[in-house]
This record gives sequence, structure tokens and C-alpha cells, in this order.
Amino acid sequence: MALPALLINAVALAVACTGAALLFVTRLRERRAMAKLTAQSEERAIDQPMLFLDVRTERAHRQAYRIGLACLGLALLTSWISTHL
Repeated sequence: MALPALLINAVALAVACTGAALLFVTRLRERRAMAKLTAQSEERAIDQPMLFLDVRTERAHRQAYRIGLACLGLALLTSWISTHL
């Protein structure tokens, strides 16, 4: 494997690790938010309306998932390109 291909693979690895870490952290944040929401819902009376996550939180989670998946896709594409050098 030539040096340019090795460097490109190193960049792909860095991008993939960043994307995977973002997906992992987003999943943890989502689980914590749902656990907090569940705890708040259990304290409420039955006749009160259900609690839901606010729109900004859901949008932030979706955006983080999109960015994380885009990072993984970019890493895959970059790695594939490096094999053709």
C-alpha cells in the first residue's frame, strides 16, 4: 500500500471514529432524555396529559444521527477511493 493511500485511510479512520462517537453519544443522550421523561410521567396523575420530548430535542437528535451517518458514509467512500490509488 502506497503512502498516499495509507494517509487517506488514516483520514477515513478518523472520520469514521468521529461519526461513531457522535452516534454513540446521541444514543446515550436520547436514552437519558427518555428515562427522565418516563420518571416525570410516572409522577403525574393518570388524568393529566402525556408528556413528550420537546421538538427542539427531537430535532437535535435527528440532526446528530444524520451527521453521524454522513460521517460513516464519507469514511466508507474515502476508504474505497484509497483502494483505487
